[in-house]
Amino acid sequence: MGSGRPTIHDVAARAGVSKSLVSLALRGSPRVSEESRAAILAAAADLGYRPNAAARSLAVRRSRTVGVLILDLHNPVFPEILDGVQDALRTNGFSTMLVTGGSDPALQQSEVESLLQFQVEGLILISHRLAPEVLRAIAAEVPTVVVTRSDVPGTRIDTVSNDDLVGAGLAVDHLVALGHRRIACLSGGDNPVSRARVQGYETAMERHGLGRLVRTVPGGLTDTAGHDAARSALGTGTGPAPTALFVANDMAALGAVAAVQELGLRVPDDVSVVGYDGIAMGGLRSVDLTTVAQPLGEMGETAARSLIHRIEHPRARARHVTLTPRLAVRGTTAPVAAAGS
Repeated sequence: MGSGRPTIHDVAARAGVSKSLVSLALRGSPRVSEESRAAILAAAADLGYRPNAAARSLAVRRSRTVGVLILDLHNPVFPEILDGVQDALRTNGFSTMLVTGGSDPALQQSEVESLLQFQVEGLILISHRLAPEVLRAIAAEVPTVVVTRSDVPGTRIDTVSNDDLVGAGLAVDHLVALGHRRIACLSGGDNPVSRARVQGYETAMERHGLGRLVRTVPGGLTDTAGHDAARSALGTGTGPAPTALFVANDMAALGAVAAVQELGLRVPDDVSVVGYDGIAMGGLRSVDLTTVAQPLGEMGETAARSLIHRIEHPRARARHVTLTPRLAVRGTTAPVAAAGS
């Protein structure tokens, strides 16, 4: 065998069978007798043989691997979607290769090109910042599904997204039912998802007859951005301060809660706060954040199933799935009377 890694030829020699029989046995073929299969598996175990996945994929022209691009590993919403993706892919015999490109479109494109070099059978983009023409070119080369965004070009790119318009409306409806009228929206910046949540907030405020009280404060999707936007919204100005904040996502909402407390106010007694996403707080469960909860795991599972369908039916027309969020009422919202207004 020499000093290198054991090969299929070494396994065949140890088991006293042909290379083709070893290949059949390792693929689980019923054409191999149980006696021969046992001898081959024992030989492979003795030698520490591991099949070469790359060579095998070339032989069968399938890698059984899906590439996954995540926008931001620091935001818990995306790993929770990834959990759903991987559960569904594993169940169907696929493995995953994971990359992240942050919010840099050029880096994202470079990372996707690296995935394509590994002959992945499909791509799942858990949010992205790719230009439309780049996304179309990628989807023309490999089956592609986009998660969290529905504003994608092309007739063969599937999408799975959350209904952000409905979700923002749930937040405003909840706060209005508690008696709040001065509700400020801390936006998530200039991206399609955040813009949809602002639009949903404005539409709901109009529906409740509060259009003249609409106030959107520029922000972002990080705790720091939420903190700064909340301080801006609650700072001294020409009019009364808001009694409630609807924040673009949960990470920013945590920053907003911190800002409220820094200003000597209490959550929810003085200011109610609603986030968006419904992420698992882990050690931060004491924050007990009221939030619009996306079905994150379901979004990932749906994306994986859509991709498998597209791999099997590459010429099928695009399918766009929109899932409905729910309101998770917890400890950061209270009636406006408790807020002293």
